[in-house]
Amino acid sequence: MIDLDKLATYPLFNNIKKEDLKNVLGCSYIAYKTFSKGDYLAMTDDEIHYIGIICKGSVQMIKEDYWGNKTILLHMHTGEVFGETFVCSASFLSQVSFITTEKTEIMFLDYYKVMHTCSSSCPHHNKLISNMLRCIGEKNIKLMEKVEVVSKKTLRDKIMTYLAIEAKNQGNNEFTIQFSRIELSEYLCADRSAVTRELASMRDDGLIEFEKNLFKIL
Repeated sequence: MIDLDKLATYPLFNNIKKEDLKNVLGCSYIAYKTFSKGDYLAMTDDEIHYIGIICKGSVQMIKEDYWGNKTILLHMHTGEVFGETFVCSASFLSQVSFITTEKTEIMFLDYYKVMHTCSSSCPHHNKLISNMLRCIGEKNIKLMEKVEVVSKKTLRDKIMTYLAIEAKNQGNNEFTIQFSRIELSEYLCADRSAVTRELASMRDDGLIEFEKNLFKIL
């Protein structure tokens, strides 16, 4: 069941009244589906003609090479959207895959009906388009953070840059990261064992403290 009050708190529907949100969904709604952990929502080279909204759970944007090696590009949570970048392209072909990391509920909207107003040019639809552009901008910022991390020359610098970004985004030098050690290594484009050793070395050098996913920059 779709919770309109909850949807109204999502960035895509920011400042859109509940009654107007009903009209938006009445026009653009495709489906509401539940997925298990590890399900692929879309794969590289799939055509995407929809926008997915994470209503519960989490989704990773990943890139897999020919040999099955995985790189995590983004980790997305409840309220975030995915697929919007590729439906805005000329080919509609996804350059990445999207996979769930837990039981996840997704609402799918028709891209064309979201991004194009009808003859009435309703103010709430114009706001929806503005919100979508903001979501795309926020996604680009996160991808730029990823580039900043992996562009560092040493593994220690990559880890410190990632932790510094997390501390800044969470507003505290003590924070919880969203990745397991395997996922962290996939995000950093590094070997898991090397990441584990480097984290221990950084703790020994007095740079950080950590307990599982709770980190503190000293």
